Amino acid sequence: MTPAARVQAAIDILNAVIVAARGQGASADRIASDWFRQRRFVGSKDRRAIRELAWSAIRACGEIPENGRAAMLRLVAADGELAACFDGSNYGPAPIAGDETAATGGAAPAWLIERLAASGIDEAEQLALLGRAPLDIRANRLKTTRDDLAARLPVVSETTAAPDALRLAPGTQAESWPEFADGLFEVQDSGSQMVCAALAVQPGEAVVDLCAGAGGKTLALAASLQNKGRLLACDIDRSRLSRLPERAARAGALAETRLLDPGKEQAMLADWQGRADAVLIDAPCSGTGTWRRNPEARWRLTPAEIARYARAQAHVLRLGAGLVRPGGRMTYIVCSLLDDEGADLVQAFLAQMPEWTSTTVDAPAGRPRGPGLRLTPLHDGTDGFFVANLLRA
Repeated sequence: MTPAARVQAAIDILNAVIVAARGQGASADRIASDWFRQRRFVGSKDRRAIRELAWSAIRACGEIPENGRAAMLRLVAADGELAACFDGSNYGPAPIAGDETAATGGAAPAWLIERLAASGIDEAEQLALLGRAPLDIRANRLKTTRDDLAARLPVVSETTAAPDALRLAPGTQAESWPEFADGLFEVQDSGSQMVCAALAVQPGEAVVDLCAGAGGKTLALAASLQNKGRLLACDIDRSRLSRLPERAARAGALAETRLLDPGKEQAMLADWQGRADAVLIDAPCSGTGTWRRNPEARWRLTPAEIARYARAQAHVLRLGAGLVRPGGRMTYIVCSLLDDEGADLVQAFLAQMPEWTSTTVDAPAGRPRGPGLRLTPLHDGTDGFFVANLLRA
């Protein structure tokens, strides 16, 4: 493909991403994958170049653009050579008209910038949310150690502050390696590893992963438990939870799964009421801390959506609290940097639940935020997280 054809292809993908973002449709990753699948003649080198152009344009636009062309013109403002690709050639974009305007820049839509600033995320922190994330993996303690895994990998890796983490270059196809097939590691951001470890589970304990999803943190908990004790992974999403048994088998991890019906969770967990030593709540959230991986996600958020997430988070906190035995503990996690979903929400829980107190989060990175700890891409080199440790009297 010519450079101009690549630019037009990126514009086509951007058009679909913008429409999907406005209508809460498919993710940008899914849209790009479908676009390339329908055009198998596009080679791998062209695919990488087109994707890089599209994602760079997404990151460059704060407000949701009018269309893909406006988004690409935002890149032209910073890259004069790109303007030459608007040449009107076959399969290329039309020449740039004198009165055309580019999409606006910035880290996010204006209302979201205000929310982030009110939560102590300054401009430098906001812009760092849009950088390209590295690929972190977690050595599976059930089968190996970090040092032994590093020696076996086909590429050079570096360690991070998370004790089991190795960092690889962005885009590394680690899941194609035999070490992955053998269950020696899982792909997991270093920040995710650290906030999961904050629960500090010990072999022999009874542990619940209340919002397990596909089980990334469940597998980390199983490794810390050394498969000694009892581990229950729950979720209301059948599709995501159904992926856990296969992953657990590959990792050699022991975990029970339980699909919950929304609104009936407490009754379906009656046998665990007041019996868990520890509960992990990786609550559903806005994902403002994961924009490095899903930059178009910031175009999908609304104030009403943030409020909906906060209600769901308060619900799962109360649900989790009911599962913890007297003297037991709970760790609350969100991959969001908004206080509405983190510090403020936990403070409200503590005000309503006098038998609960917050305790120190022992983590090798992060900074205190309210009753918990916050990690950010700029300060810690991880995805953005808020984590709080809570203790029942």
